[in-house]
Amino acid sequence: MTTVAAYAAPAAKAPLERTTIERRPVGEFDILIDIKFAGICHSDIHQARDGWGEGIFPMVPGHEIAGVVSEVGPGVTKYAVGDRVGVGCFVDSCRECEYCEQGLEQYCAKGMTATYNALDKDGEPTYGGYSTHLVVDENYAVRIPEGLALDVAAPLLCAGITLYSPLRHWNAGPGKKVAIVGLGGLGHMGVKIAAALGAEVTVLSQSLSKQDDGLKFGADHYYATGDPKTFQELAGTFDLIVSTVSAPLDFGAYLSLLKTDGALVNVGAPEEPVSMNLFSLIGGRKTLAGSAIGGIPETQEMLDFCAEHGFGAEIELIRAEQVNEAYERVLASDVRYRFVIDTATI
Repeated sequence: MTTVAAYAAPAAKAPLERTTIERRPVGEFDILIDIKFAGICHSDIHQARDGWGEGIFPMVPGHEIAGVVSEVGPGVTKYAVGDRVGVGCFVDSCRECEYCEQGLEQYCAKGMTATYNALDKDGEPTYGGYSTHLVVDENYAVRIPEGLALDVAAPLLCAGITLYSPLRHWNAGPGKKVAIVGLGGLGHMGVKIAAALGAEVTVLSQSLSKQDDGLKFGADHYYATGDPKTFQELAGTFDLIVSTVSAPLDFGAYLSLLKTDGALVNVGAPEEPVSMNLFSLIGGRKTLAGSAIGGIPETQEMLDFCAEHGFGAEIELIRAEQVNEAYERVLASDVRYRFVIDTATI
C-alpha cells in the first residue's frame, strides 16, 4: 500500500480537509497515475453532503481525473510511463454482462464500481481524484489526446461524456433542433458538443445573463425560461431537449416544447422526487428519458472528438484549499463553468 495526500469529507456535510489515504499496490494490469488535475462536479457535493443517500466516509470525491502514468504493472499493454490519461466516474465493472461486453460499463448489470463513495471488489472503499495519485486497472482509463490540455480535459471525464452520450444516442446532428437546459458545468459542454455535431442549438436558461457565453460556445438561440412567453413561442420546436439542471422541472412545460416523437433526456439528478401528468407524454408520442455518463469506448470517442474540434471545458483553476469555497460557489451558480483543482497544491 502507498500513502498519498488527499482532500476528504470526514463526515456528511462536513468541510473537506487535507488528509492521507492508502492506495493499493500496482497489480499486474494496473497503472499508477500521477493526478495533475481534478474537476469539481455538482455530484461531488450531492454525495459529500448525503444528498443522494447515505455515503461512505471519509469520502474523497472527484471523478474528473487527468494525469500522467508513472508506473505500469507487468501485464499492462495499453499504456506506458509518461502517457496522458484520464479516469471518469467508474473504475471497474463485472466485465461479463451483456452491457460490459458492449462497452456500456456504466450500465453494468451487477453495478459499476464508482470512482469514489463505493466499495471495490476487495470490499475496501474507493477514493476519488481529490488526491495526488490513483491506481486503476488499465481497462478503466482512457487516453487524453495531445491536442487537449490536461486541465481543460479533466471535466470532460464526467461533464463531457455525460452530454456526449445522450447527444450521440438520440442522434443530434444536422437537421436536428436540440435544446440544452441550463448553462453550467454540464450545459456549456452540451452546447459545444451539440454545435460541433452540426445540430441547431438553443440554450434554455433561467435568465439571459449568460447569453453571450452561450452564443460563443456555439448556440444559435438563447431563451430565458423565466419568461412565460418562451414556452409559448417555442411550443413544438425541438427534436431533443437535454436537461442538465439538478432541480425539479415542470416536465409538462418542457415536454410541450418537443415535436411529436421528441425526447426530453435528463442528465441532472435532483435530490427531490418529481411528478408529472402523463398526458404530457401521450399527446405527442414523446419520450421522457435519462442518461448516465458513457462507457469506456464512448468516453475515448468523446475525448478524440473534442480534441478534433479544438475544445475542452471552460474552467477556473483553484488550489486544493479552496475546495470548500468552490462548493459554495457551485451551489450559488458562481462559476464559469467548471472548477478544477490543481492537485500539485494538495
